[in-house]
Amino acid sequence: MEHFVWQLDPVLISFMGLKIHWYGALFATAIMAGFQVMKRIYVKEGLNVESLDQLLLYCVIGIVVGARLAHCLFYDPAYYLANPLKILAIWEGGLASHGGGLGAILALYYYQRKVQLPFLFLLDRLAIATAIFGFFVRMANFANSEILGTPTQAPWGIIFARVDILPRHPAQLYEALAYLAIFIGLCAVYRFSQMKQRHGAIFGLFLISVFSARIAIESIKVSQAAYHENLLSAGQWLSLPFLAVGIVLLIMAYVKKPSAPVSIKSAD
Repeated sequence: MEHFVWQLDPVLISFMGLKIHWYGALFATAIMAGFQVMKRIYVKEGLNVESLDQLLLYCVIGIVVGARLAHCLFYDPAYYLANPLKILAIWEGGLASHGGGLGAILALYYYQRKVQLPFLFLLDRLAIATAIFGFFVRMANFANSEILGTPTQAPWGIIFARVDILPRHPAQLYEALAYLAIFIGLCAVYRFSQMKQRHGAIFGLFLISVFSARIAIESIKVSQAAYHENLLSAGQWLSLPFLAVGIVLLIMAYVKKPSAPVSIKSAD
């Protein structure tokens, strides 16, 4: 059976010794796509667009720091505890999306205290931006031939020539398409329903959708943990608390009365 062979050069542009990699370009695209989504929401709701520069800075720092610490502590703790300075070597690879998500939430909490907007209100809107962010990040993983799926003989299996000659599940594409579908769904919910008046509901729906997809797709991913996993993978175990929080938030949003529309200008 013929399978598609993926062997993209990781370097997008090389000029006078300067190299721009596909991974970096797509990660930057992820950040800007998320920023533009938040900007459109802020304009639509009459909020202070200028304050988004602060949010962008806080979220980038929170995502990178959170993702790096989560990878070190949950996927290969023995190595990094024995070599703590290696935690700083992010150029060697190793970012965990669960930690990045938690870092973004903490960054949003810090931002929220400055702009005086409801925390769950902001989380609902950031969830929409995060979904499209996740799409581009997983496309970056695909371009980089990382986060591989397990071997398969399915006709849509892909050979990642930089890794080996085995046809594998394109787990990165499965996840990217899941996040794109979630983004489209959340945009529709935000635009056409009253769910946005129930603070925490959209974020709860986001958590349920993303981490249900994550748990399912993890079952056909190559393990990224440096230790033996039992029953569930490290990624699946880390997804369960987020899924539980999403269910609780969605239930609580509909137990309480709908919130009044937020139309104030956020402070500097």
